[in-house]
Amino acid sequence: MKGAMKAHLLLPLIFLLFLSIPRPTDQYACDKSDPKTTTYKFCDTSLPFTDRAEDLVARLTLQEKVAQLVNKAAGISRLGVPPYQWWSEALHGVSNTGPGVRFNATVPGATSFPAVILSAASFNATLWYEMGQVVSTEARAMHNVGLAGLTFWSPNVNVFRDPRWGRGQETPGEDPLVVSKYAVNYVRGLQEVEGDSSSDRLKVSSCCKHYTAYDLDNWKGIDRFHFDAEVTAQDLEDTYQPPFKSCVEEGHVSSVMCSYNRVNGIPACADPNLLQGVVRGQWNLDGYIVSDCDSIEVYYNAIHYTSTPEDAVALALKAGLNMNCGDYLGKYTQNAVKQGKVDESIVDQALVYDYVVLMRLGFFDGDPTTLPFGKLGPSDVCTNDHQILAVEAAREGIVLLENNGILPLSKNITKKLAVVGPNANATGTMISNYAGIPCQYTSPLQGLKKYVTVAAYEPGCVNVGCGDESRIDAAVKAAAAADVTVVVVGLDQSIEREGLDRVNLTLPGYQEKLVTKVAQATSGNVVLIIMSASPIDVSTAKNNSKIGAILWVGYPGQAGGEAIAQILFGDYNPGGRSPFTWYPQSYAEQVPMTDMNMRPNATRSFPGRTYRFYTGKILYPFGHGLSYSTFSHFIISAPSTLLLNLSTTNSAPSALQLAAVESIDVSSVDCNSLRLPVVVVVRNEGPLDGTHVVLLFWRPPAGAVPGAPAIQLVGFERVAVGKGKTKMVALEVDVCKDMSLVHEDGKRKMVTGKHEILVGAASERQVKHYFDVRVAGKEAEMGALSM
Repeated sequence: MKGAMKAHLLLPLIFLLFLSIPRPTDQYACDKSDPKTTTYKFCDTSLPFTDRAEDLVARLTLQEKVAQLVNKAAGISRLGVPPYQWWSEALHGVSNTGPGVRFNATVPGATSFPAVILSAASFNATLWYEMGQVVSTEARAMHNVGLAGLTFWSPNVNVFRDPRWGRGQETPGEDPLVVSKYAVNYVRGLQEVEGDSSSDRLKVSSCCKHYTAYDLDNWKGIDRFHFDAEVTAQDLEDTYQPPFKSCVEEGHVSSVMCSYNRVNGIPACADPNLLQGVVRGQWNLDGYIVSDCDSIEVYYNAIHYTSTPEDAVALALKAGLNMNCGDYLGKYTQNAVKQGKVDESIVDQALVYDYVVLMRLGFFDGDPTTLPFGKLGPSDVCTNDHQILAVEAAREGIVLLENNGILPLSKNITKKLAVVGPNANATGTMISNYAGIPCQYTSPLQGLKKYVTVAAYEPGCVNVGCGDESRIDAAVKAAAAADVTVVVVGLDQSIEREGLDRVNLTLPGYQEKLVTKVAQATSGNVVLIIMSASPIDVSTAKNNSKIGAILWVGYPGQAGGEAIAQILFGDYNPGGRSPFTWYPQSYAEQVPMTDMNMRPNATRSFPGRTYRFYTGKILYPFGHGLSYSTFSHFIISAPSTLLLNLSTTNSAPSALQLAAVESIDVSSVDCNSLRLPVVVVVRNEGPLDGTHVVLLFWRPPAGAVPGAPAIQLVGFERVAVGKGKTKMVALEVDVCKDMSLVHEDGKRKMVTGKHEILVGAASERQVKHYFDVRVAGKEAEMGALSM
């Protein structure tokens, strides 16, 4: 009896042990152990993907077809095709936000990089690519043990148009070029099979979202489900669309997600011009178009855009939608076909696009353990190298906004530290939204404790909302007894998140009072750290002489505290640059978030948006960021004249025409290999090794095109320079893509006349160079650059 009881007690333990043992996923089709698969063309890996997909679709009944058009695809058991969950997320690490990913004892967590907005502040395209590689490796490893899918609906490539947007944290900032380059590199890192970038095969599938002109969630009761984004053709072409275009054409993304909102009256997921016309027709998407979750239901139920659900699904399918996150296509497509509202051939084509992506992923190639990436497993998640990269991403992104010389802190002199503020011991806040379970956390307090013998901690507030000032006195007391006080304030998901936009730009509750009182009480140095995704009006702190340094750390990921501490104590020299403009509170009082216009309008006292157009006062400009070293930069090579060769048969213009400023449609210019090479030398004149971000801006001729940006970023590069050393940086600008102006009609123009390029942000010493753009002809000057 005693032995039987012992055996009985062991059974649950053995069962639990069995659950924890990594097991290959059964989420694949075309199992070679099933003899029927040899008769299926869709299982024949020697055939083109499209042929295989068409064969599979041709075998399905209409009822089976519609069951595959939703994120929780039912599969086709009679053909050996298992169910598949399309919805997985990997915004800055493998995330269990979507139902396709889960964590358990086999894989308890994954590497959690900083929020995208902070990684963008690194201005390091190589880092963005490497992050994508790490995330896709961990995703494949989790897939192999049945814990993740292969289709990840990331990244978010919307432009951070308004500083109040709750989802700004997910984006690479306010500049279309930075957002585009982030998108291209992160997507390539996710999708590319290492060593075979030209292959059609995918490591994982990524998705650029939310298409398009989506950057309002819920502001003063106006929500994304009902909002109609009224966008000019000019703004659409030069601000909202470029990241998506780059994603498709340069990143070769395998999916695009359409957004909830309407664009000029039409739901984005029901607009045939935006979907079939632009994404599929003009940009040639090689992949599928998916709706944001329940978007079809939203435009039927919330705004009553169609009279019946069948009309709603028919509209989406005919517009070019191929996959529904949600269940509307699964519920109503069959009836829509039977009622003649949409042809079955359109359903077939949608499924072909979907299945081709799964075939590129190897889902129809049999047992994944025998395929590329099949050997990846739990030991490839949260590796030491991956976690080191998470620290590096945070360090490279952190922006030093102010420093009167108190930083870096001395490890020898600093003995007593006070660490105060509602985000001083943050953990979950650091990993932002769309996060999974991190490998581990290092809070700011934990990171700083590694450098000092005494670290007194007082939060000063119950939470980030800081609606109660009763804890401020304890924080003041701790600061008064310290050599250095580090105040960590800011925001969290209770203030800015999906579904919640901010209504002001100030610190919440009594946080500003906490900062002021702590600064007044201490006789030592005060460092202010802002942990937030978006800019905050910290004018009071900026003008407080007792506060010697201010840093913005975004939401710095699992290793945020480590990165913060290394920077404060000089083990890392900060080099991040702000990916957005820091506006004063008056901006929020003056500018309605619902106004989608980018350009200023003096008639209605509208100051414009972002550094490209904004005409009002600021705290810090886009691209601002200090270092512990002093860097200088010089342009040593750039052309004085750029010649445009016309692709039309028009005769060469006269000398008079050449001298005038005129706009020429880009379509009539030979853009092949038309580049502007600029070589910059960077010198580190400071006491420490460091990295410097070279920002290359362009200022077009005044009045060339109505509504032209005042200035625009056309290139950037992050470069490491040792103390006392110089480094040469070669930048090359795609002239037609990045130096064309968009006319009010939405058409891109090349502009002749005198142009200006500038190296450096508005807050640093800028180096300028002028060059002429002319149409090539007999009058072309000697020494001109013609490509």
